[in-house]
Amino acid sequence: MKTRRPPAMPPGFHGKTKDVKMENIQKDGFIKSVATHEVVAGSGPTALPAALGFLEALTNEIDTALEVGEPNPHLNMVMALLKAHLGGKTVTATMLIAASGVPYATARRKLAELLDAGLVEQRARTRSGKSFSLHPTIRLMNNWRQLTDRMMRLCTEIRGIGPEAGSEYYFGASYMPTSQTIAPPPVLPEPLQLGGGLRILVHSDPTFMVMENLKRQFEQIIGTNISQRAFSIDRLRAEALRNAERRVSKYDIIAVDLPWIGEFAENGVLEPLDACLDPARLDPPDFHTAGWMAAHWGGRPYGVPSQTTPELLFYRTDLFAEAGLEPPHTTAALLEAARHFHAPHQGRYGIAWNAARGTALGHQFLMTCADFGQPIVNLDPIAGGFAADTAARGDIVPTIDTPLGLEACEYLLALLEYSPPDILSMSWYERIRPYAAGKIPMAYGYTLLAPYFERDPESPANGNTGYLPHPSGPIGQPVAPVGGYVMGIPANIAPERRAAAAEALIAFTSPEAQKLYVLNGSRTAPRYSVGADPEVRGLSPIFEAVDAMSLRDELQYWPRPPIPEIAAIIEICGQEMHDMLRGITKPREALQRAQSRAEEALQQTKISRRTPWIPPA
Repeated sequence: MKTRRPPAMPPGFHGKTKDVKMENIQKDGFIKSVATHEVVAGSGPTALPAALGFLEALTNEIDTALEVGEPNPHLNMVMALLKAHLGGKTVTATMLIAASGVPYATARRKLAELLDAGLVEQRARTRSGKSFSLHPTIRLMNNWRQLTDRMMRLCTEIRGIGPEAGSEYYFGASYMPTSQTIAPPPVLPEPLQLGGGLRILVHSDPTFMVMENLKRQFEQIIGTNISQRAFSIDRLRAEALRNAERRVSKYDIIAVDLPWIGEFAENGVLEPLDACLDPARLDPPDFHTAGWMAAHWGGRPYGVPSQTTPELLFYRTDLFAEAGLEPPHTTAALLEAARHFHAPHQGRYGIAWNAARGTALGHQFLMTCADFGQPIVNLDPIAGGFAADTAARGDIVPTIDTPLGLEACEYLLALLEYSPPDILSMSWYERIRPYAAGKIPMAYGYTLLAPYFERDPESPANGNTGYLPHPSGPIGQPVAPVGGYVMGIPANIAPERRAAAAEALIAFTSPEAQKLYVLNGSRTAPRYSVGADPEVRGLSPIFEAVDAMSLRDELQYWPRPPIPEIAAIIEICGQEMHDMLRGITKPREALQRAQSRAEEALQQTKISRRTPWIPPA
């Protein structure tokens, strides 16, 4: 059954991940739009702060120009409150009274009027309830968002570049219904009661890095401290499994790669989501169908999509146009384009992809098999692909050593011919670096990696990148394999922390929070509402492209079915295919070895269902 979807709307980290605090890849103060049309009004992460700064400066100028006049305490207090909220700072009544510009008694009365009007709300700071912090309500933020849009429009009209003068303003927020624009996240009505604060385990990727950079703001939203620990993908899985062996979980929320859902559900690592909260509060129809379904095992959800980041083909639209080449929709066309652009003597190569031994190449092989129409296990065929939601059945067997698997191997060997010389050590981030630097015209990459060139004004790929699903083989169909993470609650969390963790989980995955991530550098939007937001659309063409793929049912998670043995199968394929690419084994031998080892891994799981497989150190 298909999930209802909203209608489509119109139109520097480099190198390996680290198991430490993540560095900021945002280029402060400069964000370049790479959309086909630029949203002028109220767009981008600086729209609200810029409007606040402008209005504050304007009122100061007016006060200076007029020799008589009265301060506007309502406006002064609202501006102070919004600036603090956007900066993640705690605000008290005393602070707003000081910002009002009027005598104490008058300011108290004006603040009470803001509270009575539902524009400002109080939240207890202590258990006694005698001390309060003040926060803007959703109503106030929506009102200010509308004011920002109107103010930007008036400014452009004053400069003579308004709509009547040919500006493209009406492409953006002005011609969208106000309801489509998502306001900043509001604070929770009550601060979360979590001794020692909220503890989160995440992957060290750009989106979770954005969350780390926004930590102060989210601490204000949930009312408690946040401690976030980040690991590379293999160490993240190992740490989550070790945490499950503890008597009480060390974390309140953990990030889970989509293929791990079956393993973590079967081995009691994650609590079923419906045991912690009412899933209806999450608005499931708002999530991309593939991302939401991938969070399920045995018909139950085990996490909330935090990132829905399909792997796509990035290609240089300017170089393809200069060469007179069409975008490559098939594997044959991709190889022809790679051959055309490959010029090692000029330091230019045809394509980059995940070819590093182990997990990276294993993922690439599974997705390449999908390009040729071959699932890695015997899933039932359905319209648009294969039924990964029934992978919990007991008769699952590997389907690696097949004629289509052989075609996938031969394709990878053909790619090798047009790849950089260090391709066999390239993984998640390394494949994007030469693309961002202009050394290659094509790269397979997750959408979460797009900031490395979209947010770098010096990158030749900035503004010159097209996004396609994986080109398909002769009998395959275009597929955008869904990757990304869900955030779930550990099964062994202390009972007294479960309810608060659930509230934090809802806050972190809300449309308001997801939009905030995007405005601060993320390029993943697991919700349709976020992808349809005019401000989000104005930042990158990637959101419209992904939404279109979802509506065409090209976003699929069956290429990496979430069976409990998938981590073992990925590692096995990554080892055997690496030996094949190095010339140690032939394609048929590599497939036979991978098939045999995968069958053994499944058989071991059947013998000891609750013993998780952990890759060797």
